[in-house]
Amino acid sequence: MKKAYKIAVVNGDGVGAEIVPAGVSVLDAVAEKYGFQLDKEAFPFGAGYYKENGKFMSDDALETLKGFDAIFFGAVGLPEIDDTLPARDYTFRVRTSFQQYINYRPVKLFPGVDSPLRYKTQEDIDFVVIRENNEGEFVQSGKILHADKPAGLAVDTSIFTRFGIERVAHYSFKLARKRNRKVTNVTKSNTLISSLAYWDQVIAEVAEEYPDVEYSKMYIDNASASFVLRPEIFDVILTTNLFGDILSDLGGAIMGSLGLGGSGNINPEKEFPSMFEPIHGSAPDIAGQNSANPIGQIWSAAIMLEHLGETEAAQDIMDGIEHTTAQGNLTKDLGGTATTVEVADSVVEFIRAAKMATV
Repeated sequence: MKKAYKIAVVNGDGVGAEIVPAGVSVLDAVAEKYGFQLDKEAFPFGAGYYKENGKFMSDDALETLKGFDAIFFGAVGLPEIDDTLPARDYTFRVRTSFQQYINYRPVKLFPGVDSPLRYKTQEDIDFVVIRENNEGEFVQSGKILHADKPAGLAVDTSIFTRFGIERVAHYSFKLARKRNRKVTNVTKSNTLISSLAYWDQVIAEVAEEYPDVEYSKMYIDNASASFVLRPEIFDVILTTNLFGDILSDLGGAIMGSLGLGGSGNINPEKEFPSMFEPIHGSAPDIAGQNSANPIGQIWSAAIMLEHLGETEAAQDIMDGIEHTTAQGNLTKDLGGTATTVEVADSVVEFIRAAKMATV
């Protein structure tokens, strides 16, 4: 009997309607090859849903999604919708409700893609940004008082707990043991002398439990410059919600395009479904043109399968991506002429060809 996984598919908005089906086509190909089943169900949640219903997801959405093994998500947001709402009412709700406290965002240079860093190679750009995903600067604990008055006041409060810091730190050090045994804590505790000093303290305590992993601390300004000047020094980057959001986009940029970046919002214990999405936004300006880069979505599919335990299938997808980029099948954002569908088809063809070669 085939092993089956329940996958909730949420295209979201903009190019999500193109890149998610592209990613699903790759998932279907690799599931057939490796003999497992993906029971997929589509949901229309997002800013488009909000336009029709006044909310980003149905009232029973979280309870319904809880029954799935994973959520395969595109992007959320439309120009005509207040851009403070998508994160609050969709993305953050899912991440916090399902305790997806790890945001896993790998950065690597693919063959056939030129990094904007002209002297850097594939050996130089290969690391992971681990972003704490439930606490920190994005908890939205704040208020605006007397906005239109001379004494108007706005406050947002960051929240860091020992529990939250410890669990993301342990995940990062365990991940480093599977990679190159190096963790860099990216912080700004010289100015945020309470919250991030505590962050540093707890991480340093956890680091003592992993004497086989090299541990260092770097301030966010230095880390940002080092992404550009010497990305080869990084392996696993452990950082806060806000800093991780910014650094992972910078990571996409040094790869050559934000369209390349995949990610996972992960509940490591698998008590709740994890959600997998590209790092970029909904890009409504190019929606419907079959020109969006699907590689970030396809990479997210590989991260999803790795989380579910289908490691060989995940690696096959990664091999397919690398084969595709090496052959010059690149979308417009990378200076190529390939369409969204053509890039996905190239990955699918690689997977199928590899299957035929092993028969």
